[in-house]
Amino acid sequence: MVSWIISRLVVLIFGTLYPAYYSYKAVKSKDIKEYVKWMMYWIIFALFTTAETFTDLFLCWFPFYYELKIAFVAWLLSPYTKGSSLLYRKFVHPTLSSKEKEIDDCLVQAKDRSYDALVHFGKRGLNVAATAAVMAASKGQGALSERLRSFSMQDLSTIRGDSSSPVPPPVTVRTSSKQSKPKTSRSASESTGSSDFKMLL
Repeated sequence: MVSWIISRLVVLIFGTLYPAYYSYKAVKSKDIKEYVKWMMYWIIFALFTTAETFTDLFLCWFPFYYELKIAFVAWLLSPYTKGSSLLYRKFVHPTLSSKEKEIDDCLVQAKDRSYDALVHFGKRGLNVAATAAVMAASKGQGALSERLRSFSMQDLSTIRGDSSSPVPPPVTVRTSSKQSKPKTSRSASESTGSSDFKMLL
């Protein structure tokens, strides 16, 4: 555990931050020699980081594994051994030069396929989102119609309840016998008056 922590600190400080600072100075000073030197280092370090991802999984049990990693980073950075320049000139540059065309073709194909895959999955995502929105809208509309239907049924039930209530009987006005008698006497006097008028004629 201690060796793992020390190796991570060494790789972080001396394998990443220290070369990054000197790469900045090379770019600032526009020194072509230093610029090429640090570019070669970063290519080797990228390959080292890629290999380290797998070796940490399968070779971490190996004795002195982390100590060997520290020694390898120091060998890459040392101005006496010039390990990064040696590895680049002897192995990396000849291999990349011979396989450069195939690598470029693979990268172009991967770029095109990734673009097509992105468009395809983007369309599928939009279709899924549109389907989900339509389903949610239909469910909401169905719930609204059911709610309105329940309200209308409640209104019908209240109307039926009102119609089943008993209708009050019509009010009849009864006249007293005292009021009816003057009407008969008046009608009799009117009839006698009309008969006297006829006799005078």
